[in-house]
Amino acid sequence: MRRMKTVRWATFFALLSFLGFLSHALLDPVDFLALQSIRKGLNDLPESNFFASWDFTADPCSFSGVYCDGDRVIALNLGDPRAGSPGLTGRIDPAIGKLSALTELTLVPGRVIGSLPQTLSQLKTLRFLALSHNFISGEIPAGIGQLQRLQTLDLSSNRLTGAIPLSIGALPALSNVILSNNHLTGPVPPFGSQTLTRLELKHNILSGFLPPAGFPPSLQYISLSSNLLSGQLDRVFSGLNQLSYLDLSMNRFTGVLPVDLFSYPISNLQLQRNQFYGPVQPVSQVTIPTVDLSFNRLWGEISPMFSTVQNLYLNNNRFTGRVPNIIVDRLLDASIQILYLQHNYLSGIGINPTVEIRSSLCLQYNCMVLPVDTPCPSKAGTDKARPTSQCSQWKG
Repeated sequence: MRRMKTVRWATFFALLSFLGFLSHALLDPVDFLALQSIRKGLNDLPESNFFASWDFTADPCSFSGVYCDGDRVIALNLGDPRAGSPGLTGRIDPAIGKLSALTELTLVPGRVIGSLPQTLSQLKTLRFLALSHNFISGEIPAGIGQLQRLQTLDLSSNRLTGAIPLSIGALPALSNVILSNNHLTGPVPPFGSQTLTRLELKHNILSGFLPPAGFPPSLQYISLSSNLLSGQLDRVFSGLNQLSYLDLSMNRFTGVLPVDLFSYPISNLQLQRNQFYGPVQPVSQVTIPTVDLSFNRLWGEISPMFSTVQNLYLNNNRFTGRVPNIIVDRLLDASIQILYLQHNYLSGIGINPTVEIRSSLCLQYNCMVLPVDTPCPSKAGTDKARPTSQCSQWKG
């Protein structure tokens, strides 16, 4: 009798073990094999223990960073997401394309190398792709433009080269495109998504004119700084009534600044270090907190419409005349916190030499005797005023 009970109990536990095995084996075999290949291509950097839970004798859906729906992997977050974690090394295996139910693929900052697998184009349900801050090289696969549901594309801070595929600009559901800090070349492609809110392409080697058709009116954030982009802005940015941030600094843009740029609900307008020229005359009070027009070729008198700006950088241009009194008043009551006017051709400013100035003001190298001596950035130089010969010859 005891022997029979022992056999029954042994059979019971064997059945439990078998059922447990079946539960682990529920993951689609294609997904299971894909995860194994991905694991073989990647490793933890020293002090990282992300892959410690990746024991393929257990349920892969319990692995760190693996999320399943039924028998399919729907999200893969590679690496420890906690701030300061070392990240991963290795390469992304082309088997990633076998996870055909994947909606989200992320990779924490680390030292992953190699090119982006062409098989990414097989992830037809992918909505979120973020592989930033690694050492991924090569070109962006044009096949990413086949991911019709893709909403966020973040490949920033890698070593990517080549042009941005036109097919990516045609994706209909994009809301965030972040490709900054790479070595991308060629023009900025037209973007057709009417849900696009963020476009960040700064610190590349992009060149040429901006798309003549402009950008989707849904855009709220545009950063194209530190490229080789050129041409005039004209009406490229017209109709962007939701725009809150615009940075075109350190490019080769030319022409007169469109006055409608100053009427958008922008919090930060960065246009410095280009080749813009001509007068700047906004039609209404500028309510943008920070405006930087420095290091251009702008001329004429400073508009009093800038008196409502908190941080105003007009230095290193060709402005002439006196500083408007309303701007001086706002400076003295600290409504204007930064006013940089150095390296222009200004002829005067109505400030009492005994007044206390709590804001940051720089007036060096203009065509005036400085009424007050205020600290300036070191790059402003040591000369207090322009040579008289320059001031008498300058006609604006």
